[in-house]
Amino acid sequence: MAPPAAAAAVTLGGKGAALTPAAVYALSHGLADPAIDPSALQRLSTRGPSPQDTPASLRGLALSPPESRAAAAVLLNKLLVTAGDSSALVTAATATGLAGSLDLAAALPPASRDEAAVAAASAPVAVALAAAIDCCASPLVRVADAVAALSCEAARGDVAAFDVPTSGDGLSAKDEADVAADVKMLLFGSKLVGAAGGADAASFTKVPTVNGIFREAVRALHARVRIELNAPVKLGKRDAVQTGEGKEEALVALATQLARPVQAMLKLSVARARLCVARIDDAELRKKLTDGVEIDDLKGMLGKVTIDSDAVSVLRGVYNSLLKFRDILAWEAAVAMAVIEMDSSIEKPQACEENEAGSSTENPHASGEKPKGDKKSKKKKTLGKGTSAVLMLLRDLVTNGKEVLSVNSALLAEWGTELSLLFDPKCPRLVSLVDKVKEIVETNEVRRLPKIPKGTRDFGKEQMAIREHAFSIITGVFKMHGAVSLDTPVFELRETLMGKYGEDSKLIYDLADQGGELCSLRYDLTVPFARYVAMNNISSLKRYQIAKVYRRDNPSKGRYREFYQCDFDIAGVYETMEPDFEVIKVLTELLDQLDIGTYEIKLNHRKLLDGMLEICGVPPEKFRTVCSSIDKLDKQTFEQVKKELVDEKGISNETADKIGDLVKTRGPPLEVLLELRKEGSKFMGNAGSVTALNELEILFKALDKANAIGKIVFDLSLARGLDYYTGVIYEAVFKGTTQVGSIAAGGRYDNLVGMFSGKQVPAVGVSLGIERVFAIMEQQEMEKNQIRATETEVLVSIIGKDLILAAELVSELWNAGIKAEFKLTTRIQNHLKYATQSGIPWMVLVGESEISSGKVKLKNLAASQEEEVDRTEFAQVLKQKLRNP
Repeated sequence: MAPPAAAAAVTLGGKGAALTPAAVYALSHGLADPAIDPSALQRLSTRGPSPQDTPASLRGLALSPPESRAAAAVLLNKLLVTAGDSSALVTAATATGLAGSLDLAAALPPASRDEAAVAAASAPVAVALAAAIDCCASPLVRVADAVAALSCEAARGDVAAFDVPTSGDGLSAKDEADVAADVKMLLFGSKLVGAAGGADAASFTKVPTVNGIFREAVRALHARVRIELNAPVKLGKRDAVQTGEGKEEALVALATQLARPVQAMLKLSVARARLCVARIDDAELRKKLTDGVEIDDLKGMLGKVTIDSDAVSVLRGVYNSLLKFRDILAWEAAVAMAVIEMDSSIEKPQACEENEAGSSTENPHASGEKPKGDKKSKKKKTLGKGTSAVLMLLRDLVTNGKEVLSVNSALLAEWGTELSLLFDPKCPRLVSLVDKVKEIVETNEVRRLPKIPKGTRDFGKEQMAIREHAFSIITGVFKMHGAVSLDTPVFELRETLMGKYGEDSKLIYDLADQGGELCSLRYDLTVPFARYVAMNNISSLKRYQIAKVYRRDNPSKGRYREFYQCDFDIAGVYETMEPDFEVIKVLTELLDQLDIGTYEIKLNHRKLLDGMLEICGVPPEKFRTVCSSIDKLDKQTFEQVKKELVDEKGISNETADKIGDLVKTRGPPLEVLLELRKEGSKFMGNAGSVTALNELEILFKALDKANAIGKIVFDLSLARGLDYYTGVIYEAVFKGTTQVGSIAAGGRYDNLVGMFSGKQVPAVGVSLGIERVFAIMEQQEMEKNQIRATETEVLVSIIGKDLILAAELVSELWNAGIKAEFKLTTRIQNHLKYATQSGIPWMVLVGESEISSGKVKLKNLAASQEEEVDRTEFAQVLKQKLRNP
């Protein structure tokens, strides 16, 4: 953002107005004057001063005039916004004095106790310095990328350095990918960039990572500075001195976080400039440019900055290191420009090409005609579209539109100075440069490769083949148990979903209000199913549903924001544990038939869990929130969970330790059941626990008879944090090498339907985390190298281009129910290569000899055997061979 124009006024204290870092920078350098909003002035007190002690943080400061002006502007704004937000006593004399002199000393000593508190709590000097850092760093985010692209042109760097892959699972750095995409857009169309290779390539390869971290640090500092500039001070809430110190520490932390990438960027800038210098043929000039580079020991400077306990000194040090980087970046840009200017093989961009293309008198070649015999001009290499525009802007500034006759070290030093001034926010032309770079990288003329949102994925042909196979198995198991298919809307009324998921409700995706109904994307398939049962007054239903659900979660490996769930639910009144048994049996059949490897199903009972919490002394109103913490034991140690229980949920250490002792109980279902029911067990004295244990006995014996208990583990640490569970709960966990965590979960939810209709319809169900199952299956298929994207059985290979013949033959196969493709090409190797790569087992080869003899050649690729058959019978022969291999 450009600072206000000279003599412009920055209005402070107005409602809805916000003080920006650029405005603070402009005020500090005399490019603008402060003006108090009239409405803010009316809120100030006219009483006489009652001098207070100057806050310790503002005593004895040796500030430069710009620093003092910036700090005065920050303090004045904080006084005005605090007076407008509360009944704080801020005198008009203090405010007008500060506005008139813009000198921090004008506000000291404070004229009231409230003024002293605001001065102490707002840390105006630290905020002012942070605003200066922000203002200088923000434009360099774009400028640094543009200069790196320019150097890449001059040094003939490798554009592959900016091939940074992105993914939707949260495992790629967004800023790094954005920097790479921006630089590639600037270089688009360049005929100079190629394969630099070697150790020097690191000077460009590191750009996306280092510049990306710089972007992230600038954004974090900017967000904090914006708050500190405009948020009113809350008087009487906290100690003002400690509040101010806390703000200083926060700003120091963010500023030093920015200083690290600045150091790295400076080193890369010097390295890139030296690569450019190496392209100069003039040895004497090359030596002068190399020897002329003097860089302070930034490492030592940065070390002093980070260990200095004085916040003002630290921030000042970061600001100075930023200015040093700005000078080096300007020098790099000047060197790159000089190298391009001196290279006769590069076609120099001309402003007239863009702005004066119609003027043939000023540009004799404007029409595109070349002088006769000018063969060399045709071979000249062009810059990228973006770098050409940047070069024209920079060259116009340093040359004032004059032709460059020769380049020497003195001229290059002059360019460096001019560019350093351009990169200073005080220069109004900096805005044009930043806007031009933004326009280039955001242009629609040449679209960059599109990306998908984080937490989502595309699925290629091999992945879809695996998915379709898995879905057919899953659907088959569901139908074998008599389930019917059901589908519900992808979004529900928000009121339908809220209050059903406990602490996970924050992960629900809300849709924008379209004028009437507040809607959200479905979080799972269970709540929509319960809503469907209630809405249609259904008393009994066994259904399955395979559909996508959405969660506003942090993407990670195996965790997505959009994913499939496969649900199987039984609603209605049945004998005790009757539907529970069948649902768990379905789960074991699914995992066995999908053949993913070793797994276990952890099982518990919500009433047993509640009984355990009651035995340990947890108040009933905290059962659900404590369950949410216990549910994290599969990812965290008990010590971490205990800390959450004690510090955040108000559970005593003694109670937490009792919970810790009991949740360790796990093992074979019938053995653990026997242990929990033995004489003297605390669970036998709790009515809810006794009910749960009796139900579990029936369930375990049924599973035992069905040979399905071998994979079940009775685990008291299983909590399932969702609020709607009322009985048996379970979770399947993969035990193989691919780390995916839980792959299925479910339980009994007797009250969920009643939440919608008032009529209680008990239900139990399971949800298969199919995305994680897919991850396992994909890994297994990759290891076997047996992934086939198609089910094609036969390839009809016409050795030629006779589409009519191909249509006749392949149609016979299709009519016979054979999965077939056809291919037209004169090269037999292309047919064989396609069939082999696609995993097609049989080929029908038809060339000139086959056509003349009325036969076709059948080729078994796996057995490498061929035979000729009559053309009228080939479809039936193939059908026989495919059915009886």
